[in-house]
Amino acid sequence: MKVLLINGSPRENGNTSRALKEVARSLNEEGVETQIVNIGKKPVPGCIACGWCGREGRCTFHDDPYHQVMRAVKDGIDGLVIGSPVYYGGPNGSLCALLDRVFYSFGNQLQFKPGASVVVCRRGGASAAFDRLNKYFTILNMPVVSSQYWNMVYGQTPGQVEQDEEGMQTMRTLGRNMAWMIKKLDNHPTPEPHVWTNFVR
Repeated sequence: MKVLLINGSPRENGNTSRALKEVARSLNEEGVETQIVNIGKKPVPGCIACGWCGREGRCTFHDDPYHQVMRAVKDGIDGLVIGSPVYYGGPNGSLCALLDRVFYSFGNQLQFKPGASVVVCRRGGASAAFDRLNKYFTILNMPVVSSQYWNMVYGQTPGQVEQDEEGMQTMRTLGRNMAWMIKKLDNHPTPEPHVWTNFVR
């Protein structure tokens, strides 16, 4: 069993990383292997709706975070955790640019795999960012893993999340809950053929 964790912060060792590592530690204690992918500080292209992925099975852009996530998913994962700092009440824009391409180009390979989001903020906007990230899961038949509270931790300077004892406990509980869900999901329903409708005909 393996879970992929995406660190959507440009700071590889910041508070978002610390929160994700707490989730990963709980997963490891439950016998689940983990891999963390960092989006880093380089620009991440957004989707340009070119249709290349529909023809070739991968995005036309060749950035490292996309290919790291694609390789991990194709090699086989059992769950996905997405972490982000909060910028203006939402997730990091580079992270959303990456996720748009990931979920559009090979999101079908994530269907029925448990997903969870983690957000870190100084003060406000966490619930809005949390909601935005969860929308990636709920459009693809992915069970959303919950915890004892919404998956958010508070801190500004690196390491400050350590002082949010409830937040860190929420991360540990999330890891245990994801491990439990992965172990319990032996099979899934067969989806109906997708029906596409538009508001303008």
